Amino acid sequence: MRSLKRRPFVALAAVLVAALLLTACSGDRSAPAGSSSGGTGGARGDNTFRIAVGIDPDTLDPAGMTTTTVANMVDYIVETLIKIDKDGNIKPGVAESWEVAPDGRSITFELREGVQFHDGTPFNAEAVKFNIERILNPDVRMPLRASYTVIERAEVVDEHTVTLHLKEPAPYLLGALTYTAAGMISPKSVNEHGNSMTAYQHPVGTGPYALKEYTKGSQLVLEKFEDYWGEAPYYDQVVFQIVPEAATRESMLLAGQVDMIILPPTSDIPALQSNSNVRVLLAPSDRTIYAAINTQHPALQDKRVRQALNYAVNKEEIIEHVLFGAADVMDAPMAKPLLGYCQTGPYPYDPEKAKQLLQEAGATDLELEFVTPTGRYLQDYQAAQAIANFLQEVGVQVSLSTMDWPTYTATIMVPPERSTVQIHILGWAPTFMDSQQQMLQFTKDNHPPKGLASSYYTNPQVEELVAQANREVDQEKRQELYCEAAKTIWEDAPWIFLWVQRFPIVHSAKVTNISYLPNEKFDAIYARPAE
Repeated sequence: MRSLKRRPFVALAAVLVAALLLTACSGDRSAPAGSSSGGTGGARGDNTFRIAVGIDPDTLDPAGMTTTTVANMVDYIVETLIKIDKDGNIKPGVAESWEVAPDGRSITFELREGVQFHDGTPFNAEAVKFNIERILNPDVRMPLRASYTVIERAEVVDEHTVTLHLKEPAPYLLGALTYTAAGMISPKSVNEHGNSMTAYQHPVGTGPYALKEYTKGSQLVLEKFEDYWGEAPYYDQVVFQIVPEAATRESMLLAGQVDMIILPPTSDIPALQSNSNVRVLLAPSDRTIYAAINTQHPALQDKRVRQALNYAVNKEEIIEHVLFGAADVMDAPMAKPLLGYCQTGPYPYDPEKAKQLLQEAGATDLELEFVTPTGRYLQDYQAAQAIANFLQEVGVQVSLSTMDWPTYTATIMVPPERSTVQIHILGWAPTFMDSQQQMLQFTKDNHPPKGLASSYYTNPQVEELVAQANREVDQEKRQELYCEAAKTIWEDAPWIFLWVQRFPIVHSAKVTNISYLPNEKFDAIYARPAE
């Protein structure tokens, strides 16, 4: 796509309005969702709950999670020691209680008794020790390992008590332990189902559902675990259907072929909200959407060039015309709900300043390879097209392409010397409400393939401030340190800072008990038919 037409918003709006009208007609609002032969929410007779998502799993290994959509699927299978609720509060999981030592250098967990894995083996302190050691094993691919490397060792105190000894105080660690990456798998399972310690694709956990089958590019089928230790879910099966196109997901919901979708076409949200056959949740999110800039590419090493790219893009116009208001412009390198947030921007739309900075940096003939996923984020490909057009307007030649999610992650999560692109769209949603994990995106130890900091950015001043904040137990001082780091990051511009997106969840009115978590996850394990 070497030649991009100027400002596609008028044409794009016309297309979206037509799509809205078509969807409204095809939905047949006179008939309830689920009235087709498919049925909804167990009305099919097979007691199955169907969810349509936009991407195929790149891995089913909890340690390998790179995005919350896939983690949400795996959450049905594996459980963490502790978890968070919709307000971000930490709650018991398969550990019923925990205690942090007065010096902050150890955490002791009391485990629930009577919990077993899907293969019948017991969940106990030895299993926790195994999982912690696997998380820390450098041979196991774990993009989010940096949040756990503060753990020095796991000690089995007795069958149902385990202590994590830490290298230094880590006030963020409890939050990190609530995420899927710290999910407990059966030690026995690493040698079964074609698994190995480092190639693990058939997870066996303690969750309310067990993996039944996975068909790449099609669906993930889960079945209820009859010996689950906790409250039994209503549905016998949960099926995740892989549907990259947002309009198709929406059509399937309106036709009763699925019971829930995430990320519908944003242009259709008002019509969905007025449709009595469905329910719309516009959940808050901590996900920052950005265009990661390859800071190691020769043409992009000068921060003036990266700043120019930020000034070139009219984020407000894209939010209004492409995202239909379902996002807020980023004004810091993290979202507002996180501890450590402080306003440092935004970069205003100023194409003349962008041209001036490019000229000063000697980058007036800049050519960039730009890639984006389709179906992972709100209007991701459409937004990328708009961004490319804005860059074109200030003289930057852009070649834009897209690909499926597994191929996409394999393309961008490579060492800098193997990178073939200069800009790519990505979203980052910290798994807990703390800047520690957001700041992983700006530290050298998390450059791919070890982590997910795919802009390859590093600044010694930022590295030191973040390291201090991570071990600081005084929350006010942590806030100040993260804020100071954020100001430097904003000036260095390793990203085109775009927006914080909201998280639309839409489900049939025939089902209830569906909610969300603040780390951009849906909460539907205990969905059931509405009364």
